[in-house]
Amino acid sequence: MSLDTETVRRVASLARIHLEEEEIARLQGELNGILAWVEQLQAVDTSGVEPMAGGGTTALRMRDDVVTDGGIPEKVLANAPDRAGEYFGVPKVVE
Repeated sequence: MSLDTETVRRVASLARIHLEEEEIARLQGELNGILAWVEQLQAVDTSGVEPMAGGGTTALRMRDDVVTDGGIPEKVLANAPDRAGEYFGVPKVVE
């Protein structure tokens, strides 16, 4: 399957992407490359493969939900543009 320039313009319009005239040929090549790759994937025999709804059935390890202050205020505030003690300094927005 190959896309013509009018189809590329239509796809760009549907995606709300503004394309300059010189960008259409480049995008046409990229989209045709993607479609060729999808065609290669469709050629793979998947008759013995069971469909999956997700990445697997492995559950993530849970950890205790413990609230801490981090204990490292100097590291946290090291790159702050302004600070007031152990807090971020911010400009006053309410008068």
